[in-house]
Amino acid sequence: MTQAIKQVRLTREGYDRLQKNLEQEQNRLAEATRILQEQMETSADNEDTGLEDAKREKMTIEARIDELEDTLARATIIEDQENDGRVALGAIVVLNNEATKKEMKVQFVSAPEAAAIGGSLPRISEDSPVGKELAGRKKGEAFVVNLDNGKQVKYKVKSIEY
Repeated sequence: MTQAIKQVRLTREGYDRLQKNLEQEQNRLAEATRILQEQMETSADNEDTGLEDAKREKMTIEARIDELEDTLARATIIEDQENDGRVALGAIVVLNNEATKKEMKVQFVSAPEAAAIGGSLPRISEDSPVGKELAGRKKGEAFVVNLDNGKQVKYKVKSIEY
């Protein structure tokens, strides 16, 4: 039985950032492989902790590379889309915290993109508590987010741009 491939929707910036992360991880893998080779050549016994650490590090990097390659292979770039003024993936949103009266400017993105390092704006994943409540909202709408600690935060959508 074959499993349907789940598409991952990314902004162009997010795709490029994940691509750059992949290149960095591939460079780290080359370095980790070199270190592992050195450890194997100089290791006097099988209980060398440096050798075990090098093996673990290499496996961790390989797993991250696999994850990035999988995400990029399933990626669909979000192009200009009809959004009828609602928050959708790729939107840059200004939220007002109703309690503190502080504004924050964020980008609404998919989970893999939110996890990517770098970028100019804080990112909110569609899978996060705020993201789940934010999706589909229009300018001027207020919504409440239930946090893990039992508290609630009320936000108001001040602006949406693409």
